[in-house]
Amino acid sequence: MKQIDLTLPSPAENLAVDEALLDECEAGPGGETLRFWEPREYFVVVGYANKIATEVNVAVCEARGVPIFRRCSGGGTVVQGPGCLNYTLILQITPEGPLHSIGTANQFIMRQNRAAIQSLFPKSETRDPRPEIAIRGHTDLAIGDRKFSGNSQRRRKHFLLFHGTFLLNFDLSVISELLPMPSKQPDYRESRAHDRFLTNLNIPAERVKAVLRQAWQAEEPPKNPPWEKISVQVREKYATREWNFKF
Repeated sequence: MKQIDLTLPSPAENLAVDEALLDECEAGPGGETLRFWEPREYFVVVGYANKIATEVNVAVCEARGVPIFRRCSGGGTVVQGPGCLNYTLILQITPEGPLHSIGTANQFIMRQNRAAIQSLFPKSETRDPRPEIAIRGHTDLAIGDRKFSGNSQRRRKHFLLFHGTFLLNFDLSVISELLPMPSKQPDYRESRAHDRFLTNLNIPAERVKAVLRQAWQAEEPPKNPPWEKISVQVREKYATREWNFKF
C-alpha cells in the first residue's frame, strides 16, 4: 500500500484530495493508499446528506468566522481543527473479499484500526489498567463509552474511500459552541452533550500514524497526489456554496 502524509493549506483542498484519490484509483492508474492530514484551522464538515440548518449552529459559525464544508461520504457532522488527526484509506473492493459490502467493510476496517490503537496501550503489571479500545455504533472508536474517532465510507465499483478523524488533544468545548445535539445519534451516546460524549486520545500524532502504517502495511514510498484532479474538485465542488450548502 502507498502512503501520503499531506496537509494542504485549505479545508476545501484537503477534502478534495480524498475524493481525487478515489477517482484516480477507480480510473485505473492509482493503487491502495493510506493518507494522513492535520487541520490547521477550525471548520465544520457535514456528511453528504446532512442538512446544515439542522446540524450546525450557523449563526455562531458565521460570527466566529468558522467555514462550513460538505464531504462526499456519509455520517454525521464534525468540527475539525488543531489537535485532530485525519486519515484516509483507499481500498480495492473484490467480490469475495471483506470489503464487498458496506457492513463487512465497516467491520473489517474498524477491527484493524481498533487493534492498531490498542497496541499503543501495552499491558503492564506496574501501571494502572490499560484503556480498552472499543468499536461503538458502526464506525466509532471509544475508550469505554467516550468516543475519540468517527469514520465514514464512500463506495465506487472497484474501490472505496474510508476516512475518519482521531481526537488527539482537541479543544472539545469548541464543538458545543458550533454544533447542536445531532439529529441522529448512536444508542450508546444516551443523549450526552458533546463534552460528555467525546474524549481525546492524548497520544502524539506520529505514534498514531506509525501504528496505522504498520496495520495497513503502508510501506511503499509516498506517491504524488493527482494535482489536476484535486484542483478540479476544489474549483467545481468543495470551494463552492452550491456544494457545501446544497442541503
